[in-house]
Amino acid sequence: MNSIREIYRIGFGPSSSHTMGPARAAEAYLARHKDAARFDVTLYGSLAATGVGHFTDKAILRILGDGRTRIEWKPEEILPGHPNGMKFLADGADEWVVYSVGGGALRAEGCDFGGEDVYPYASMSEVLAKCQESGLPMWQLVEDAEGPQIVGYLEEVWRVMNAAIDEGLKRDGVLPGGLRLQRRARSIYQKARFMQPGFRRTGLICAYATAVSEENASLGTVVTAPTCGSAGVLPGVLRYIHETLGCDSMEIVHALETAGLVGNIVKRNGSISGAEVGCQGEIGVACAMAASAAAYIYGGTVAQCETAAEIGLEHFLGLTCDPVKGLVQIPCIERNAIAATRALVSAEMAILSDGRHRVSFDEVVATMLRTGHDLPSLYRETSCGGLAALVK
Repeated sequence: MNSIREIYRIGFGPSSSHTMGPARAAEAYLARHKDAARFDVTLYGSLAATGVGHFTDKAILRILGDGRTRIEWKPEEILPGHPNGMKFLADGADEWVVYSVGGGALRAEGCDFGGEDVYPYASMSEVLAKCQESGLPMWQLVEDAEGPQIVGYLEEVWRVMNAAIDEGLKRDGVLPGGLRLQRRARSIYQKARFMQPGFRRTGLICAYATAVSEENASLGTVVTAPTCGSAGVLPGVLRYIHETLGCDSMEIVHALETAGLVGNIVKRNGSISGAEVGCQGEIGVACAMAASAAAYIYGGTVAQCETAAEIGLEHFLGLTCDPVKGLVQIPCIERNAIAATRALVSAEMAILSDGRHRVSFDEVVATMLRTGHDLPSLYRETSCGGLAALVK
């Protein structure tokens, strides 16, 4: 598995696969053709179907230049490697096909964008076996594989997550894109502070997750966890726990390491791409990551952290990706808030157990991948089905 830096990317919203990924591809292609007079870019499948709402064209044009770049959209044509396919041409030559495979990651023949594997583990069962053999927690496996420098990176990740929450809680107004969707994070936060404890917990978690999601929808700076579309779940949970339990910064770093390892396992054996497996690969995985992080901070064992992740992902199986008007707003923003609250419940259920359960996390990941491939394409980030087809 690659570094968890690939799970936690710092960048601009609204979409890691439809904005960050294409921008990275354009940068890589431009580096090979700095003097080209003309670029032709063709977008296929999901990238073409929802690219306008995700600002895919703007991301590419910002890199290659508006005056010398032509973009063609082919939503009905899907390339064999992934639903998010792109083809680049410079002055009519050097054709390059590349795929945006989720979380801002790219895949292309002859190119290794992810770098070398840094983990000797390929599944959760292998991680659990190593933890049992060595007595080490999950976060220690991360630091042993990544080196001490990962701590500084995750401290910056936590800073950016908090900054996104703080910015989102300050702002009112309408989100860009044409849906005229009002920002709600500030209002939710103001109301939650005066509620009774039970309602306050829900209100604060939802406010924090919504704040990040609204910043993402406004092209603000967020951290993929594991994607931009699900970037509010983990920060919402960790901010709430940090405030209520008074966690120090190193506890948060260890929680991020635990969550990152969970996300990495899904990326290795399943998918975090809404265009490939639906929203279960984004919101479902974010819930699993946040649940494992919370279970760790609550004092859970390694087995209980795995159980929390399994519960968090299992109950989002089959979730479709159907963004209205192709925007990362409806139902995406509310889904972040709901998944954040579910993550805490999943962690609590795991803590109340002894960590033993019949369905393993690896089995849920395999089920998610199969279920995602069974979903018709209209439910995989094409905005051709579900809410996107019915809500006008």
